[in-house]
Amino acid sequence: MKRLFWGILVLSAVVGLAACGQSAAPGYQAKKTIQTGKLRATTFALVSSAENSSLNYRQQYRYIEDIGDGRGYTAGIIGFTSGTGDLRTVIRRYVRLKPHNNRLRKYLPALRRVDGTAAHRGLGQHFVSDWHHAAKDIQMRHAQDAVVDQMYLLPVLRAAQKDDLSPLGQYIYYDAMVVHGPGQDASSFGGIRRRALKLARSPKQGGNQATYLKAFLKVRTRVMQQEKAHKDLSRLSVQRQFINDKNYRLARPLHWKMYGDSYQLK
Repeated sequence: MKRLFWGILVLSAVVGLAACGQSAAPGYQAKKTIQTGKLRATTFALVSSAENSSLNYRQQYRYIEDIGDGRGYTAGIIGFTSGTGDLRTVIRRYVRLKPHNNRLRKYLPALRRVDGTAAHRGLGQHFVSDWHHAAKDIQMRHAQDAVVDQMYLLPVLRAAQKDDLSPLGQYIYYDAMVVHGPGQDASSFGGIRRRALKLARSPKQGGNQATYLKAFLKVRTRVMQQEKAHKDLSRLSVQRQFINDKNYRLARPLHWKMYGDSYQLK
């Protein structure tokens, strides 16, 4: 009888430890980030559901339109814009990869002039058509991917490593970087992170990851509510859902709603 009692006790302890391990929030692991593989595909699909109402982010290389957010043209796989300069950075990269017979080279002076504005002067429908044509070129896709990594993804991963964040935290940081840009002012990624760290301790500082990520989203909510184009906070609701689900590893299957539409990744 005693052996049976101790056997049950040990088994209960093992099961309890396993359950704790499943729900515990993992920190930053260099070999399990959103930079590559399935986690990259998951992250890009989540962002694409918000940016393009589609999970097929690879179809977005040709995307371009003015969405009325004051940033001019929004284009490409993550929404580079003419008003913030990263669209020009993509085209400069593309010109380096394909220096001859490049349809987009001629727009570089106009893109320099409209930087910081919502203007289309020197661009217009011809630019849109040439962007669509260039997006068929593998070198153009390489240019977009390189700028995504250089300007957005790698800085996010450096910040996530400093804060000891899981893949879920990395996705939340990346989505903010895509929407708000890599600056340090109050409405950019750096400023949002700085204020979040004043509200809650990061896991690196000994804080709870869920508490910290919710603080980050609280700060970001205030920033988004100041912009007409971002009044709908569906993307933040999805991120809170994943935090509440304790899905720190961004494990599939995933189910979510974005702007009223349902999505899933199996």
